Formats: sequence, structure tokens, C-alpha cells
Amino acid sequence: MKLSQSLSRWRLLLGWPHRVSGRWPPASADAAQPVYSAGQAVQRIPANIRGRDFAVGDIHGCFDELQAALNEIGFDTQCDRLFAVGDLVDRGPQSHEVLAWLDEPWFFSVCGNHDYMAWRAAVGQPFSPVDHRRQGGEWLSALSATEREAVAQRLQALPLAIEVATSAGWVGLVHASCPGNDWHELRRLNLAELDSPHSDAGQCMWSTRRALTADSSRVRNIHAVIHGHTTVGRHLVLGNVHFIDTGGWRPHGYFTLLDLERLAPAARVTRSSMLPA
Repeated sequence: MKLSQSLSRWRLLLGWPHRVSGRWPPASADAAQPVYSAGQAVQRIPANIRGRDFAVGDIHGCFDELQAALNEIGFDTQCDRLFAVGDLVDRGPQSHEVLAWLDEPWFFSVCGNHDYMAWRAAVGQPFSPVDHRRQGGEWLSALSATEREAVAQRLQALPLAIEVATSAGWVGLVHASCPGNDWHELRRLNLAELDSPHSDAGQCMWSTRRALTADSSRVRNIHAVIHGHTTVGRHLVLGNVHFIDTGGWRPHGYFTLLDLERLAPAARVTRSSMLPA
């Protein structure tokens, strides 16, 4: 059996989707503005039939710290999966390693506002309302043109939202906020409005309203929703909405790894508990 066939069969057994080639939104060097495809806004992923599923908050280029957190819970790359709520890059020292993580078949992510700013900068169409370099984007300048193109392609390919099947129902991930209180509205967004932070599409990447106002209203047509973007001191639950960016990219923060079946943070594994009895 060829290696590609073997990998495809393994992904099916694990309930992992095949990687989809192409870009979201498609890049165009000649376009004055980015082009978007609303049909690719939401990625639906089947249940994991062999292992555990976890969500993690903003990573911001702190992949060494994330790996340490995964090691603490005994994360098994052969059967477990990790879903990130975006902001994979900027601020931290390992932003350039984002491609290696996105190549892992067990790692998935939505697009965060920093990922959006990064790919826009990489294709020479910077997001004008924010100075990306001053928001931790200096790392892009150290890359070669070929490396910047690769980063742009992969970050453009990230969906705006992900739905993951669990035994209790579908769990949704979107970086900052679900506009309104109906998950189905995500399929009707005008992604050409992402440049406007106050538009429905823009709120998915930029809004902090729900967390700051402690809005506990439930989002309909989804079992639970997972957000990052707004940094909180600990796992925060408002209605059926979970905020899990506990500042793992900050000096005194930590990564919350939320078990998607239990909707509770994973218990950390200490060295003493790993020793044989």
C-alpha cells in the first residue's frame, strides 16, 4: 500500500477529514482587495472514534509552551486531536514554526485576527486599521519571500469556524465571538466584510463584547461554542459559550486544554503521577 493511501485510510479510521488543497480566501497578486469564498467559512469535522479531542486558546507563537502543556496531559498524537481557536502567530518567539504545526494531521485551527493580519501582510495587502508589526508581526520580515508565501497560503486556508462532532452534539469554535445568538448565522456571513471589525464577519475575529459584558445568553443550534481572543484568568463559561484563552503566551499565563467531550479543562499530569507504583 502506498504511503498516501495508508495515511488516507488512517485518517478515516480516526475520524479525521482529508486535508483540502487550495486557499481561503484565494490569493491574487493582482487584486486590489482580497477575494473571499463564503462557502468555506465553516469546516465540519466528524467525531474522533479512537481518542480524545481538546481545544486550546490563543497560541501566539509559543509552541514550546504548548507542547509542554500537551505533554502534561499525555496527549497522544496517534489518536488525540487538538483544535486551536486561532491567533497561532505573532508576539511569541516561535511564530515561524506555524507551518510545521499546521502540517500535523492531528492539529486544526480557525483563523484569528492575528492570523488574518499576518497573511494580509505577507501578500502585500496589509490590514490598514492596525499596524501588524507593532502587534508582534516583526517575525514575518525575517522570512524569505518563499517562506512568506507559504505562510500566507496556509493561514489563508484556515476556516473562520470549525464544528466538531461529540457524543453530546456539535461543538463550534470561532476566534472571538459568534455574531448574534444563532450559530447558523455563520453560514450566511459576507466574508468580504472582514475588514470591518464591527460587521458580523468582523466580530468573529475582533469582538470582546460577550466576555466583557458577561452576556450569558445561549447560542442556538450548537451544543457549545469555544472562543479565544479575550484573555481571561481562568476558563470562563457564559451560557453555552466557553472562553479559554488563559494567556499561555504570557509570562504568567498558562494554556487551558479543554476536553470537548466533557467541556472541562483536562487534568494536568504531574511527574509523580507518571511514575510506576
